[in-house]
Amino acid sequence: MLKSMTGNVPLNELGEFLKKRRAELSPRTVGLPDSDRPRRVAGLRREEVAQLASISTDYYMRLEQGRMQASAPVLDVLARVLRLDDDERGYLFQLAGKTTTRTRRRGRQKVQPQLQRVLDDLTATPAIVQGRRGDILAWNPLAAALVTDFSRVPEKHRNYPRIQFTEPAMRTLYADWETSAQISVAQLRMEAAKYPEDPRLIELVGELSTRDQQFARWWADHRVASRTVGTKTLNHPVVGELVLDWDTLTANTDPDQHLTVWTAAPGSPTHERLSILASWAADQNLPASPPLT
Repeated sequence: MLKSMTGNVPLNELGEFLKKRRAELSPRTVGLPDSDRPRRVAGLRREEVAQLASISTDYYMRLEQGRMQASAPVLDVLARVLRLDDDERGYLFQLAGKTTTRTRRRGRQKVQPQLQRVLDDLTATPAIVQGRRGDILAWNPLAAALVTDFSRVPEKHRNYPRIQFTEPAMRTLYADWETSAQISVAQLRMEAAKYPEDPRLIELVGELSTRDQQFARWWADHRVASRTVGTKTLNHPVVGELVLDWDTLTANTDPDQHLTVWTAAPGSPTHERLSILASWAADQNLPASPPLT
């Protein structure tokens, strides 16, 4: 029988603990679609826990069967996936023979003041500021009119890749949604190379892999991309077709913050339609991102 490295608690005790905790959770509890089909097991299935934790089903199965050790970062992710409280989390680490020191969390990003000032001055150009993982840190009213009213998205879900895959309107807004979505996945892959143990990135990938088969397939392709420049065609519900050039500027004060702007050549149909959209946004009183505090 396998033992933990720092004690004599059998690893199958850890497996039993994991089984009990996943049995207490429903798919709906963790944000997964819940079908009407009967489930053969109570709570979450092994493969669902594995997907949410961004590990293989075989790896997770071996943990539950007491046939292998888990690393501290994996335990940390499992504790969040299984909604463990502090006491349960400490017990999980104790069973695995690991220290209970929490994985260092990066503080929540706030838009750099310099980028916020640039954003405030862009009244005729849609623009957003993205941080790590594609989190949306700030936006102007025209960006809200162009893409979506970001203020209506809960802050914890205010992430561009997540919005692309979970908001149905995005699939009709982008004339070529699949190509745009694949680029977002490739950009996330680049982020994962920089911060492989970022718990929020791991959670995001696990959630989207479970919710969307296309995301899971593209993530498995291991393609990467940086935020640079490009052209997008949007089918906007208010002003019609927009062919926009997008460019990304990186903040020297925080290289993990990027200002993305969408522009069109002066005199082009898209430029004229952006002016119409700006007037519409003003009439709708669409909000910009909250001011810095």
